[in-house]
Amino acid sequence: MNKTCWIYKSSKKDEMYLYLACEEDFDAVPELLMAGFGQPSLVMELELHENRPLARADTIKVMQQLEEEGYFLQMPPNLRPDIYHGNED
Repeated sequence: MNKTCWIYKSSKKDEMYLYLACEEDFDAVPELLMAGFGQPSLVMELELHENRPLARADTIKVMQQLEEEGYFLQMPPNLRPDIYHGNED
């Protein structure tokens, strides 16, 4: 099963991406989520299939959520404060 999706980056949060089942169809995305996401900016159109790995998300889960909800939110990676702010020992 192949699924085309459109990926948008957030204007408010680095490395946060919104995958949509239909181009520019933000109606399925909850209003509160869109408020926190900011102005979406199209990054790419991507053809998903079971054997195509994604860097930070499970392809099957993304495809399922796109089918069921119409969108998938990819959160930024977890950052370790001790790496970026120094150790406190």
